[in-house]
Amino acid sequence: MQALKPLFRVTAIPTETKEAGARPRRCPICGASGAEDWLRSPDRFHGRSELYQLLRCPSCSQVWLDNAPVPSEMSRHYGVHYDGAIANNGADPVHWNTRRGEVLRHKSAGAILDLGCSSGGFLATLRGPSWTLFGIEISAKVAGQASANCGAQVFVGDILAAPFPAGSFDVITCFHVFEHLYQPSEVLARVAQWLKPGGIFYTMMPNIDSAGARIFRNYWYALELPRHLYHFSPATLGSLAAHAGLREVSVTTHRELFAEASFRYIVDDALAGIGISTTPMARAKPARLPWKILRKALRLTVLPVLTGLASLAGDGESIHAVFVKPVQ
Repeated sequence: MQALKPLFRVTAIPTETKEAGARPRRCPICGASGAEDWLRSPDRFHGRSELYQLLRCPSCSQVWLDNAPVPSEMSRHYGVHYDGAIANNGADPVHWNTRRGEVLRHKSAGAILDLGCSSGGFLATLRGPSWTLFGIEISAKVAGQASANCGAQVFVGDILAAPFPAGSFDVITCFHVFEHLYQPSEVLARVAQWLKPGGIFYTMMPNIDSAGARIFRNYWYALELPRHLYHFSPATLGSLAAHAGLREVSVTTHRELFAEASFRYIVDDALAGIGISTTPMARAKPARLPWKILRKALRLTVLPVLTGLASLAGDGESIHAVFVKPVQ
């Protein structure tokens, strides 16, 4: 593969951007018409009141955000508090053990590309002579951290602007990024193009058909409106991958209720209803010792019961999927 500079920046805005006020009633995935209003919810993470509308396709069941903010406006919906939460989640190497193990089940060496690599936490677990590391990251600052942390060559900009030649990678990963993309179909087609024959695409994302989504509805933490533009189920993700020419290896769901955060949203809303304001989760301070003790007790007593009940209500909240590019 032609070597890339460690960092270079593309500032073009994705061409798929919809004009503000547009209402795409046709499914952007399967093309069927007659999309149905499905659910409305605000940005609970930042504690904002503006409501966002999710639509659902009556044909393929894909769920997507109606009238999504254009890319130039999206930065206000992330911000330093969101970036900090993401960075904290990926700082512990143990966080990546399952994902690293899944990659090594399929490939022991080669070139790997992580879409939305953030500060390089996952790629760092594969650092060594067996792997050549690449990433794509929208933030130049964060991409610089990734390059410094793991030595990866990181493209800065939109995924579809990356100049990788066809057949470049043995593995492409995408962990809780796919749901943020404006053009998931086009990105998946590009993934198929970039993979070598026999190469794998390993991705994770929330499951909109999960028990947690059904139980908590518009309080479900993983809705993450308006940052999550598309909401996938195993079925819709599998159909999208098949359309891109990828063959399913495994698609499973894992239990991840997000119960604490979802209950926090319910409590905040209830308190607001009686005139008591609370600090949004985005700006919440670290928990004090008494709350840490109570939270630990709840995790040991109440959470196992909720998890058991959720198992009766539906599939897990996190999709773990592996697809392969067929060898012709």
